[in-house]
Amino acid sequence: MLSLQNAQMVDADKIKKLMDLSIVELQKGYLTEAQIEASFAGMGLDTQLIEDQTYFAVWEDDVLVGCGGWSRRATLHGGDHSADRDNSLLNPATDRARIRAMYTHPDHTKKGIGRMIIEAAELAARKEGFKALEMAATMAGKPFYLKCGYFVESEWDDPHGSVPVPLCTMVKIFKDE
Repeated sequence: MLSLQNAQMVDADKIKKLMDLSIVELQKGYLTEAQIEASFAGMGLDTQLIEDQTYFAVWEDDVLVGCGGWSRRATLHGGDHSADRDNSLLNPATDRARIRAMYTHPDHTKKGIGRMIIEAAELAARKEGFKALEMAATMAGKPFYLKCGYFVESEWDDPHGSVPVPLCTMVKIFKDE
């Protein structure tokens, strides 16, 4: 049975281990070994998301199997260690909220974990008045986000690592209900 909860600071070490495993294993076939290694410069845990209570942990019993969330802050991607961070608040009337730091344990893909997180993040962002979301998606994540109703706005290379890592900005605009 899967359980989605707000991530807590006490979960940080488990989250980091899950992220590292996911980065290494789930990008195989999409990136070169050098690009996977370079991914660590632009990916990782942003504890501001936990502090803001916009980051989720998915547990199966007592095992962390997924994590991810959203943000009302300007930073599009990266962890605490990443350059070019901007923690200023976004304006829901004019800005798009961010989907951030989505990771699934390699042994637990295709179980609805990512969908569970995306749906919770979208609902929370809508409740705060955001009309759209955007993210910096990896090539490995792109097919999943397309299935979730996101579209590719642009493709670009993250220059923070030792070699460029391809990413794309993906967007979802909420339809009025």
